[in-house]
Amino acid sequence: MRIAVLAAALLASVPAAAFDLQGHRGARGLAPENTLPAFAAALTLGVSTLELDLGVTKDGVVVVAHDRRLNPDITKGPDNMWIAQPGPRVRDLTLAELQRYDVGTIRADIDYARTFAGQKAMPGTRMPTLDAVFDLAKRAGNTSVRFNVETKISPVFADETLPPEDFARAAIAAIDRNGMRARTTLQSFDWRTLAAAARLAPDLARAYLTLERGNGDNVWKGRGVSPWTGLDAAAHGNSAPQLVKAAGGAIWSPFFRDMTDAAFAEAKALGLTVIPWTVNDPADMARLVDLGVDGIISDYPDRLRAVLAAKGRKLPAPTPVAP
Repeated sequence: MRIAVLAAALLASVPAAAFDLQGHRGARGLAPENTLPAFAAALTLGVSTLELDLGVTKDGVVVVAHDRRLNPDITKGPDNMWIAQPGPRVRDLTLAELQRYDVGTIRADIDYARTFAGQKAMPGTRMPTLDAVFDLAKRAGNTSVRFNVETKISPVFADETLPPEDFARAAIAAIDRNGMRARTTLQSFDWRTLAAAARLAPDLARAYLTLERGNGDNVWKGRGVSPWTGLDAAAHGNSAPQLVKAAGGAIWSPFFRDMTDAAFAEAKALGLTVIPWTVNDPADMARLVDLGVDGIISDYPDRLRAVLAAKGRKLPAPTPVAP
């Protein structure tokens, strides 16, 4: 109770900051995920941040890819046939080889397609580079949109990507080559890349992702030292916010269903910025906005804009652009 009261007092004493409206994988609910059409859709609607995922190719190019291996649910090969499971590792393909694959459509006979039934199919769409996403924002004339870029790396599948420091170094080099360090946040479930980034680019913002359920659990409450965080949750009250603080983090990005009101209050009492993911139902969005979160990552930035507008919140300006 004391934590909740303290958090409420802190929130009341600080002027409201601009709400961070983040388009997840661009706008996955509207256009093929992590592609230029999805990022163009988000910019055209108006978002404050483009959220996206990173991989690194065989020839060292940083590309926008959610999966360490090409995903058979959304990928057709050069023969225009759906690829088989398991797909090839991104790290084993050059950029030229990678861009022979089509990632513009969801395979029709799977749950993923039913979940995103409103996503527009765009056959022939290719996986973009991070450079191309920065260029898209420049073409849109958007000088304020931020980029929340996630290193897709796992301590469980160490052979499928570059090692943490090399991955972080490649991402930072691409960010800096485009002059985007001040507008970029590096996020990860694998906090080893965040520790590397803290050493390599201490002024680059870092967001600490957490998931406390299923095979992707990186917090490991009561299970000893997590290979994802490098910390023992039990030594930090089995609290995700305390883990973030202990890791030197300032931004906590939890799966929204894991975040209790008490955990949120604790995070704010610790001085953390809180941006939950991936929130797609307007009722959940409204509840979290009322709770006082600093931003939301959503597959449907159009829905989030409507919720914020209904509450009289300031919205990011649309910057229409073609992919």
